[in-house]
Amino acid sequence: MKTQIIQNISLQSYNTFGIECKAKNFVEIKTIDELIEILQTIEQQKFSSIFVLGGGSNVLFLKDFEGLVIKNSITGIKKIAENKDKINFYVGAGENWHNFVLFCLKNNYGGIENLSLIPGTVGAAPMQNIGAYGVEICNVVERVKVIDRKTKQQFWISNDECQFGYRTSIFKTKAKDKYIIVGVEFKLTKNNHIINTSYGAIKEALKNTSPSIQEISRAVISIRESKLPNPKEIGNGGSFFKNPEIPTIQFEELKKIFPTIVGYSISDKITKVPAGWLIESCGWKGKIVGNTGAHKNQALVLVNYGNAKGQEIWNLAKEIQKSVVDKFGITIEAEINIVG
Repeated sequence: MKTQIIQNISLQSYNTFGIECKAKNFVEIKTIDELIEILQTIEQQKFSSIFVLGGGSNVLFLKDFEGLVIKNSITGIKKIAENKDKINFYVGAGENWHNFVLFCLKNNYGGIENLSLIPGTVGAAPMQNIGAYGVEICNVVERVKVIDRKTKQQFWISNDECQFGYRTSIFKTKAKDKYIIVGVEFKLTKNNHIINTSYGAIKEALKNTSPSIQEISRAVISIRESKLPNPKEIGNGGSFFKNPEIPTIQFEELKKIFPTIVGYSISDKITKVPAGWLIESCGWKGKIVGNTGAHKNQALVLVNYGNAKGQEIWNLAKEIQKSVVDKFGITIEAEINIVG
């Protein structure tokens, strides 16, 4: 067999929280053929559980992983269709997301500039339906190429079939652990880019009334760097919680008690409330608890101050959830993938 499964590998450098834990079995795959070969091996060896790892930026390991970790490092960017206004690319699941954004910006392909500097890989993007500053990945995904873990068959899942929602997709719900994403096809603009500057922070940063996609990207990067800690400097997984969506009636009642509460109307009946505002209002921003805490610039980001265990961060997250329920009657859900 070309690809070897190795034992007892530290996962500290494979997760952006920098949590020290071990994978009992670990393999890195760089091609679809290698992945199929590994899946056939799995069938013979019967591992207790399997976890597919991308960039490790949206995962919190609570303990050592007893099964098999498959590190997906399938790369490549290939043009597959083009006309005067649009261009389609097939991108390997293991490609670094921000590097793909930079590739598009360099070539003046629009559609993902608002998603600059999001950590992780291309394969994780549709799974999570990553989004930022008024744009979600579902806006540009044409289809997703997957392998069925059991049958080893390759096939495409269309945008509609992905069942995209707020920070979710079929890959996190009905098809969880059923498929492995190996590539994604994106449809991007070449000319007449539809610019999205609806998000307040971008509007403030860009006084220019008709910014280029490159200017939007620079504004997004500047905002993110000012608010979010660099995982290379302090361990974190980005936004830990989803922004809750609550009935507008409930929001209006809360506004009577908490006049400064922030909310964004999703529909006539639903209002989205920033989880960061709720957490900060409960006094967590900048608070240190043992080896972990909520970041000083963004309460939504939980950080590892050096030696935190995954369970320690998860315990803090649960304390934060409880305090938000106690004060506001709102449940905030983890956006991070909790493993273990």
